[in-house]
Amino acid sequence: MGPQQTELKTTAIDGVRNIIAVGSGKGGVGKTTVSVNLAIALAGLGYRVGLIDADVYGPNVPLMMGIREAPHAIGERIQPLVKNEIKLISMGFLSPGDKPLVWRGPMLHSVIQQFLRGVDWGTLDYLLIDLPPGTGDVQLSLMQTTTVTGAVVVTTPSEVSLEDARKAVLMFQNVRVPVLGLVENMSYLVAPGSGERIDVFGHGGGERTANAMSVPFLGSLPLDPAVRIGGDSGRPAALDPAGKGAPFVELAERVVERLVARSAAKAPTLTVSD
Repeated sequence: MGPQQTELKTTAIDGVRNIIAVGSGKGGVGKTTVSVNLAIALAGLGYRVGLIDADVYGPNVPLMMGIREAPHAIGERIQPLVKNEIKLISMGFLSPGDKPLVWRGPMLHSVIQQFLRGVDWGTLDYLLIDLPPGTGDVQLSLMQTTTVTGAVVVTTPSEVSLEDARKAVLMFQNVRVPVLGLVENMSYLVAPGSGERIDVFGHGGGERTANAMSVPFLGSLPLDPAVRIGGDSGRPAALDPAGKGAPFVELAERVVERLVARSAAKAPTLTVSD
């Protein structure tokens, strides 16, 4: 028997064509790194992109995007910050510094509502949402609040990460959010000098898990020091699309392909009779 699915009543966001949730079953797999670089890669392909940092307990998007300003409001609408052609909102802009947030579920639901509907997103092709790890209150609030076009689940090849990634896939399926695919991050390390490929966390687990769960495999991303340096310095690797950012451009292209394929599958067909 498959997982029980939950029907949630949601509404779209005016001007936003696609909402993509980026999630993971556990922390430390590079989910925010993937979210930030995927957003920049999509913008580089010519799309209008926004990014919500919904990881309210550990908002790392401001650091990775190299921006620490406070957003302002026009009337009752918060104006998102813009960096690298990406419209951004994050709890890190509203509560900067190292002070932790100690919030319960209703407060989390309120901030997710505000990020989605209280921000002047304008017209976007893609609004990416960087979720906190796990399958908790923020994820449920998002699904209850708006129509999510699809989800990307990030894992590493290790069995511990894959075990939690399976839970994330099932969570999205339970609330009827299409899983666009599984991404295997930190898949391998290319040794400097020799060029030898080193499988630090194992090999092929992401693709095997995707196949076993009948979800697409969106590809493998290397464990590259340049990606870490880019995130720490506010210059994400995807800003170099022909170099270190090339794997993220390929990922962006696959995500777009999956969305186009899903739209084509849902489109009505006309039957012409003689």
